[in-house]
Formats: sequence, structure tokens, C-alpha cells
Amino acid sequence: MTRKKSAPVLHRDDPDKEPLVGNVKVTRQDWVNVAMDVLISDGVEMVKVLVLADRLGVSRSSFYWYFKSRQDLLDALLENWQKTNTEALVTQAEMPAGTITGAVCNVFRCVMNPALFNNKLDFAVRDWARRSGPVRRVLDQSDARRLSALSGMFERFGYEPLEALTRARILYFMQIGYNDAELHEPMDERLRLLPNYLLGFTGKAPQQDEIDDFIAYVEEISGETNSA
Repeated sequence: MTRKKSAPVLHRDDPDKEPLVGNVKVTRQDWVNVAMDVLISDGVEMVKVLVLADRLGVSRSSFYWYFKSRQDLLDALLENWQKTNTEALVTQAEMPAGTITGAVCNVFRCVMNPALFNNKLDFAVRDWARRSGPVRRVLDQSDARRLSALSGMFERFGYEPLEALTRARILYFMQIGYNDAELHEPMDERLRLLPNYLLGFTGKAPQQDEIDDFIAYVEEISGETNSA
């Protein structure tokens, strides 16, 4: 007996829309979404038109309605990464805050929320950059922009430019390394250390309401993630 192949379910950025199932025309964003999934799980080498078409359950020819070539899709992936991860981190660093510790909490909100900053996608792009000079240049430009936003954040609170840049680098590269280490640290332990992290990054003791607000935020997004 031949097993019937299950219809593919396509995920969308808009949660209010029903998933597309079966022989339905896919969109450009569907191709980008699935390509991003493959990039994260299997690396850039597997981001191939035939692989993606099979996952989407459509013919290869439909790819060329939206993209001129595979390189066109790869460029779209990089653009998507910059519009999500880089823009989110810069936006959070530039958000108003009453104290520098509150401002750093805003940045932490970004990297703790997968809807704002996709850590796995960041890893995938960094791995991709090891194999591609052009991607390395894009990554370097993105890192420079993120560091500039973080340095500006410290300067707004009275830190001298050199100290602001140094603290920005400590904060940023520690966060990148922290995520890359995949410590599987219990969230309770991570939150218990939060006041000390803030003191270490800024030289200032955080206010209790900042800690309470951040913990409430983490609990909220954890509930949303678990119910998704």
C-alpha cells in the first residue's frame, strides 16, 4: 500500500492568517521563510531551489516568479536578517530609558525575545560568513552598526566615548558568545544573576523596579512561546 504524502503546511509572518495547505500558490515570503529554516537547520549549502520546492510542495518553476536566481534568494535572506535582527537590536538600544541599567534591560529584552531577535539565524549567518567574503562584509557592517548603537546608548548616559565603546563591545560580544555557548542555563538562574550582570556591564546598580519589569517581560514572552 502506497502511503499518501502529507500536504505541506507553510508558516507565515502574519499569525492572523491561516496556514496555506496543499496545492495553493505560494508567495515570495514563503520561499524566504522556508529558505531561512533550511539555512538555520542545514546551512547555506542546502539552500537550493529543488530542496525548497520539495519542502513547499510546488514546482521548481514557481521559484522564478519571484527570484531571478538562487543568488537573488540568498541576497533576500541577508536583507531579511538585517531587517529583523539588526534593526531590532538597534531599535532597542535607541529606546528611551531613565537609567543606563534600564537601557541595557531594553537590549536584553531584544535578545531574549525570538520574535525580535532570532539567535539561531544570527549563528547561521555567522557560519555562512566563514565561507563567503561578500557575506563577511555584510556581517561586519551589521556588527559595526549594532556596536555604534550600543556605544551611543552608553554615551547618552554620560560615559566618555572610549569607555562607551569599550562597554558596548563587552556587552555585545559577551552576548554573542553567551548565545553561541548554548549553556542550557535554567531561566531562573539567569534571572538571579541579572542584577550582577547589569552592574558588571554598566558599573551601576540597577533599580529594583527595572529588575521586576524585566522578569515580568520574560515571563510574558515565555508564556507566549510555550502556547504557540
